[in-house]
Amino acid sequence: MLDGVILKGIGGFYYVDTKNGVYECRARGIFRKEGIRPTVGDFVQISVLDEEKRKGSLDVILQRRNELIRPRVANVDQAVIVFAAKSPNMNLELLDRFLLLAEEQELDIVIVINKIDRDKQKKYEDAAALYRAAGYLVICTSAEKKEGIAELRKVLEHKISVFAGPSGVGKSSLINAAFPGVELHTGEISEKIQRGRHTTRHAELIQMTNKSYVVDSPGFTSLYLNHIPAEKLQYYFREFQPYVHACYYHGCMHINEPDCAVKAQIGKAIDSRRYRRYVALYEELEEERRN
Repeated sequence: MLDGVILKGIGGFYYVDTKNGVYECRARGIFRKEGIRPTVGDFVQISVLDEEKRKGSLDVILQRRNELIRPRVANVDQAVIVFAAKSPNMNLELLDRFLLLAEEQELDIVIVINKIDRDKQKKYEDAAALYRAAGYLVICTSAEKKEGIAELRKVLEHKISVFAGPSGVGKSSLINAAFPGVELHTGEISEKIQRGRHTTRHAELIQMTNKSYVVDSPGFTSLYLNHIPAEKLQYYFREFQPYVHACYYHGCMHINEPDCAVKAQIGKAIDSRRYRRYVALYEELEEERRN
């Protein structure tokens, strides 16, 4: 059997990338009987049925490291969360929601601030400093001017990466700049509403280099966080981690409690803007729970 990875699935056929190329495969009936759904990103083993026509049988699905639901893809190594410095303008509250979803999935995270050439006042540098201080890798790029592209290409090597972020921030343009020849479709920006059109319809792995794949999808399509218990929110703010177990009271939520080690770091190791968004999100989740 040949080892491979599922690139895409269409109409019951699965296209599997192997060392010998891509084969069109049907999955064995046993998967359906056992309620197992082959998923983009699955590491699999196939049997070759017709070498000339590149046909095969998908026989084995290896154990998954993880599985995202939106987009539906398995074995993702990292989330590349892309926002634009301008056009559309950065929304840090929205960025924090993307970060929380990626943290919940235990993914490595790279923040990319694109279109820096359009921010003549370089206000993006403050946002970059904020998230670097919180413990994130931040890459500042211009797909148009090819700035930061070499650094982005390096972090994508030998990984399965999912790109996420609002429409119109240049996700496809960045991939095209990092890997010329891939030529993903790019959407147009509506100047009137400052929002791009989704150009991707379903999850699919695009092979960039050997063992380097990018999930071609709109990224996280739902930013609702109501499935996250409010008490777990603290663990998804990286800069809180050295302090969450140092509070005087066990079960401290770092909002109203006295002798709180997290609150003691506000304005020091913890930026007050991030802390305020933590409190707002905590209250939002508690309100959802009560209702």
